Amino acid sequence: MTMYRVALLLSAAALTAAMTDGEMITNAMSAAPRAVSETATIIAMNEKGEARTLREGTGTFTCMPDNPMTPGNDPMCLDRNGMEWAKAWMGRKEPEKGRIGLGYMLAGGSDASNDDPYATAPATGHVWVDTGPHVMILGGVDGMPGHPRTAENPKVPYVMWGGTPYAHIMMPVGDSTPQTAEVPTTPAKP
Repeated sequence: MTMYRVALLLSAAALTAAMTDGEMITNAMSAAPRAVSETATIIAMNEKGEARTLREGTGTFTCMPDNPMTPGNDPMCLDRNGMEWAKAWMGRKEPEKGRIGLGYMLAGGSDASNDDPYATAPATGHVWVDTGPHVMILGGVDGMPGHPRTAENPKVPYVMWGGTPYAHIMMPVGDSTPQTAEVPTTPAKP
C-alpha cells in the first residue's frame, strides 16, 4: 500500500466470483472514513484489468475491494489524482509531475515488495510487506528526504517504491494489533 494493489486487481475475477456485488461494495467502503466512502464510486477489476462500476458515486474518491492475490484484506480508496497515478502505474507510464494523489487503506494492506512496483510475490528469502491501517501520499515523494526507504518498520511512515516514478509515502494511522495497557495490581482490601 499498499496501493500498488491496483495492478494485482487485474486478477480480481476470482474476487468477483467469491463475493457478491454488495459484499464487494461493503469491503471497498471499509478502506476509508465513512465521509469519504459513502460518496465514492466503487469499482471492481476483471481479469483483463477492466473496471466494472458497482456503484456510481458523487464524491471525488474511487474505492476498490480487497485484492485476492495478496494474503491480507486490502481494499483501497483513491482520489482523482490517485486514480491517475494508479493508471500510470498500471500502464507502466510516468505519472504526471506536480500532481499529488491521496489514498486510504484503513483495513491495511500486503505488498509483495517495497522496491519493485510490479512484484506479484515476495522475492526468495523475503516476506510480504504488511502495513496496518494507513494513508498514502502519491507522487512527488522522491523530493521528500528524511523518510525511511525501507519497510523494516511499517508502523512508522516510509517510502514505498523509492527511486521509481511510483514512489509514495505510506503513513500508518493506526495499529493493526490491539494495544494493552499495564494495569497496576493493588492489594485486595481486608
